[in-house]
Amino acid sequence: MRVMKWSMIALAVAAGTSQMAVASSQDESKGFLEDSKLNVKTRMLYFSRDFRNNPSDTQSRREETGLGFVGTYESGYTQGIIGVGADAIGMLGLKLDSGKGRAGTGLFPTGSDGRSQDDYSKAGGAVKFRISDTVLKVGDQFTALPVFATDDSRLLPEIAQGSLITSNEIKGLTLHAGHFTSLTAQEETNRDSFHLKKADVAGGTYAITDTLSTSVYYSKVEDFWRKWYGNINWALPINDEQGLVFDFNIYDTKSDGAGNVRTFDGETKLDNTAYSFSGAYNIGAHTFTLAYQAVSGDGDYAYGIDGGGSIFLANSVARSDFNQEDEKSWQARYDLNFASYGVPGLTFMTRYVRGDDANVAGTTDGKEWERDVDIKYVLQEGAAKDLSFRVRQATYRSGDGVYYGSPSIDELRLIVEYPLSIL
Repeated sequence: MRVMKWSMIALAVAAGTSQMAVASSQDESKGFLEDSKLNVKTRMLYFSRDFRNNPSDTQSRREETGLGFVGTYESGYTQGIIGVGADAIGMLGLKLDSGKGRAGTGLFPTGSDGRSQDDYSKAGGAVKFRISDTVLKVGDQFTALPVFATDDSRLLPEIAQGSLITSNEIKGLTLHAGHFTSLTAQEETNRDSFHLKKADVAGGTYAITDTLSTSVYYSKVEDFWRKWYGNINWALPINDEQGLVFDFNIYDTKSDGAGNVRTFDGETKLDNTAYSFSGAYNIGAHTFTLAYQAVSGDGDYAYGIDGGGSIFLANSVARSDFNQEDEKSWQARYDLNFASYGVPGLTFMTRYVRGDDANVAGTTDGKEWERDVDIKYVLQEGAAKDLSFRVRQATYRSGDGVYYGSPSIDELRLIVEYPLSIL
């Protein structure tokens, strides 16, 4: 699940607008070792999912706790016209608490006996080349493209294997082109967890003004589908204390090749459009958001083999994506930043999403709703600066079993993270 993608789009725009016309990034290179960065992020995650109305002969609860370490090394670039560098990723997941009857949270690999492994690890590396403000990266990497985004919602993130070009040669414009051949799932070590043959992606983000940006991306996943994605984001300041942000996202998906799109009703062909529109009003510490989302055409909005985060729609939230065939959904959200009240680092969010008219097994009027609460605190200073504590609670209900056939889910995640910069 990916929640409110505005921040990613904003970062992409910022990357484009920050480029200087007089000096490229490669011109300012200090060297392979001199510009190196080494970071380690520690994450402890307690995950509980209660299937409140499951039959007595099926699993009614999943509950596990794990400790994860994600180490990333990014070298600088050698000096000269063409800069050369290397990146490396090393990850370790440790089981702190589990049980055969409580496994299956997606935190750990599961053995044939139904038990979660005590530990697992993943590693990868990539080489990179830079000319001016254009970078080619080949190897293992994390991605955040609307049509190919690795997921990081469990203990350890997904890793993609392939090539990606990122160009910021023109001020305000960020371009991407990529070719990926495999994807490692969050809870697995198999480098081809999803049996991806190949995925080709291209697109970019352009900052028309300081407050208006647009994005267009295309992808083709062999034997699955081709996708078009579009986004318009408009920030409208009212005064120093107030502002509006409007965000529009749209996907057009169509089966391609063998059309191996599997659903819970078997295999189907996709030919659909999914879009969302949201408007946020900010006044001081408070942000109020309303969003509408709809899917039309044949099949659900499908993703996963192209990355577990490839759903940049407003109503893709903690538990459900509200992305079933013909489904229409709306959201009401409230955010509070306690910095204005003397507690910097403390934030609160709650939202309610309701979906109707979902075309699922047994009905063409499937209904579902979800209520989420998210509280996070980040230490602002001291020896443990940036240490964060987060509580995420989700309540999901559907009398029609719209989401994976589960009518009732209560979910709780307790997350403690500590990012450490070594170099």
